[in-house]
Amino acid sequence: MSKNQTRVRRRDFVTDLFFHVLLLVISMTCLLPFIHIFAKSVSREAYVIANKIFLLPKGINFEAYRKVLQDASIVRSLYVSIIVTVSFTAIGTFLTISAAYALSRVQLKGRKIMTFLIMFTMYFTAGTIPDYLLMNNLHMLDTWWCMILPLSFAAYNFLIMKNNFKASIPDSLIESALIDGASHFKILSYIVVPLSKPIIATISLFYAVGRWNAYSDALFYIKQRVDLRPLQLKLYYLVVAASESFKAEGGNAAGQITNPEVLKASCIIFATLPIICIYPFIQRYFVQGTMIGAVKG
Repeated sequence: MSKNQTRVRRRDFVTDLFFHVLLLVISMTCLLPFIHIFAKSVSREAYVIANKIFLLPKGINFEAYRKVLQDASIVRSLYVSIIVTVSFTAIGTFLTISAAYALSRVQLKGRKIMTFLIMFTMYFTAGTIPDYLLMNNLHMLDTWWCMILPLSFAAYNFLIMKNNFKASIPDSLIESALIDGASHFKILSYIVVPLSKPIIATISLFYAVGRWNAYSDALFYIKQRVDLRPLQLKLYYLVVAASESFKAEGGNAAGQITNPEVLKASCIIFATLPIICIYPFIQRYFVQGTMIGAVKG
């Protein structure tokens, strides 16, 4: 082996090692906080209060999880979150696919203006008070729809989908289908959607995770209908109630009241587990769809 080949191999090895270490560090920055939160959720309150929990739990204690699961309304809130998330994701994905396909066709007149109007909403929004007044005027307060319709279309997801259609769906394929007499509805259903499964899975994951983790809109719009509180909002009220009770007792409840930090950690784990269980099944679509959607069309 020549010296040049040895030098090239050594340089490649150093480069690979650098990127492996870099990816390991980035992965740890995502994983270690979750491990830390889990350790706090199953540790005794005395260790948590003393800030002695890092990655390993001390004094295994599942009292916080028991308190979360003993609340019968948690099951109802979990049901509400599932229904809202599934409906929100289905409507958002349908609207995004339809808009992205239509505005990616050069035959559509005014598509640049409509695309600009959609992208304009990424930078300028009305604000919370106008949104609340709009929900009130539409009689959507304290209903399922106030958590499903307002954010069911995202300009960012539309941009990714539109770039994917322009980059991965050849115009010649669409034109040949039109010549054969296929309508745009059939082209979208039988050609575009089957060829775009990775990006559709990616966008669906974006919508589902965003809706599952959101609670601020439910906090603003759901006041009277306690049975419509999603899981995130229910856990929020649970933590607030525990914090107020803990402060009222002066922090000396001696096991009767769960420490807010422990309860907060258990709520985070409880609310995160469904997404963690679903993500592995669509990971390969997510990675592929993100790379395709990042190509500028």
